[in-house]
Amino acid sequence: MSAAAAASPAATGYNRMAIVAVVSAVVAVVGFLGTFTVLAVFAVGAGHVALNQINRDGGQGRQLARASLAVGYAIGIFGLLFTVLTVLGGFYN
Repeated sequence: MSAAAAASPAATGYNRMAIVAVVSAVVAVVGFLGTFTVLAVFAVGAGHVALNQINRDGGQGRQLARASLAVGYAIGIFGLLFTVLTVLGGFYN
């Protein structure tokens, strides 16, 4: 076994946090109108952790983590806009 293989065991497969992030993002998208949108927060957190681990240890899943970040932040922005518009609409009625 080479020293490089011993130093980075995660370099052989997909990063687990990237997989957790993408699953959380998919469930958040499916539940966008329901209660599962809170999983967008987990998608963002797991995406950042996955990118950090991939940069540190190597491995695959960078695209999964980035996609999860994009989806998580997009759901957060839409949720914020929806909340602001709902509150403003309540004031003007």
